[in-house]
Amino acid sequence: MGRGRVQLKRIENKINRQVTFSKRRSGLLKKANEISVLCDAEVALIVFSTKGKLYEYSSDPCMERILERYERYSYADKRQADANDQAPSENWVLEHAKLKARMEVLQRNQRNFMGEELDSLSLKQLQNLEQQLDSALKHIRSRKNQALFESISELQKKDKALQEQNNLLTKKIKEKEKAITTQEEQEGLQNSANVASGLVTQPLESMNIGGSPEARCDERTPTPTPTPTRANTINLPPWMLRPTNDQ
Repeated sequence: MGRGRVQLKRIENKINRQVTFSKRRSGLLKKANEISVLCDAEVALIVFSTKGKLYEYSSDPCMERILERYERYSYADKRQADANDQAPSENWVLEHAKLKARMEVLQRNQRNFMGEELDSLSLKQLQNLEQQLDSALKHIRSRKNQALFESISELQKKDKALQEQNNLLTKKIKEKEKAITTQEEQEGLQNSANVASGLVTQPLESMNIGGSPEARCDERTPTPTPTPTRANTINLPPWMLRPTNDQ
């Protein structure tokens, strides 16, 4: 005999109602987690007990992102459905209210991230906030390490380029010095050749080499001094003339 369908209605007994709530709540949170993991779906679950206690589950570390996405979709659908019925002024009023509510949520989240206004948060919300901060800190450290690695790589590339440029300049300086040394050696050899060529091409007559034998004999034989005669001494003073025996 099959099990009959049970009609759902409110449990009047408070104790039984609380026990059922605890069991169903755990099962509901478990099912939400399973569907988010198995189907890769974004799930956000919010449950308030009869005493006003909050129970929530979110597949995303930040539930506000899922709620904002839901608000955008629901608002877009509602705006599309009521576009023909509402006046433009009413649309602007509704959009202003939505943006204002969203701004308040963002401001509250910002204050929570700064460590302010934490007294109103429950233990679960504080744990979610801590997870968000840990995740953000991991992303920041990862990006910092990546930036440091990129900076080190860039510095290494610059160092390599400067080293190559330095080697090229050193090579050019050595080639220039070698060319200057070779030019000086060539100039020295040229000067030496010019000096030797000048010595060989000097005129032979300037060195008193050569000439005829008669010229050499004339040079060695002294020319006799002519004896002065009377004709040559006519103009001499009388006292310089020595008398001779012939006169």
